[in-house]
Amino acid sequence: MDATSLQDNYRLWLRFQRQEKLSREHKAALQKLAQTGAMASRVTEAYRSMADRAAKEGASYRVLFQRRRDNGDELACEGWLFVRRVLAEGGTTRIRATLFETFTLEEGEITPSANSPQKVTLEIYDELLVQKSMTLGCRTDRHDDERDTRFITFLDSVRGDLRQYL
Repeated sequence: MDATSLQDNYRLWLRFQRQEKLSREHKAALQKLAQTGAMASRVTEAYRSMADRAAKEGASYRVLFQRRRDNGDELACEGWLFVRRVLAEGGTTRIRATLFETFTLEEGEITPSANSPQKVTLEIYDELLVQKSMTLGCRTDRHDDERDTRFITFLDSVRGDLRQYL
């Protein structure tokens, strides 16, 4: 095996390691959200706060989400979310935001650039969780692309340098 092939295999192995780490982190965050019993109204207020901070300071928040592949597999992806607006109308809450993807299994690490932002619409709603008992939880999915689901946005992971790419 030549050195180039060995290095390529190592980079691929690192990508799979990162994928596994993100999958575990996403699963743990979903469990924690379910245990807290967060309702859509509470999560909506958090997104309103993010939109306010984005407008004032240019803040973007780290986000993990699942993407369904053509073969049916769902893998965790990572990005940064710049929340522009929260719309609540007729019992539906939608978030207008810009997503900067920073990791997918196919691409590996993705550096934000002027070409990378995607305008997205997320929808927040309550769901019934049936596991050991029936509880009510909250879920955030992408409204304009049904392959992207279960968005978890971290309020404690913030950066302000992405506004230049909007």
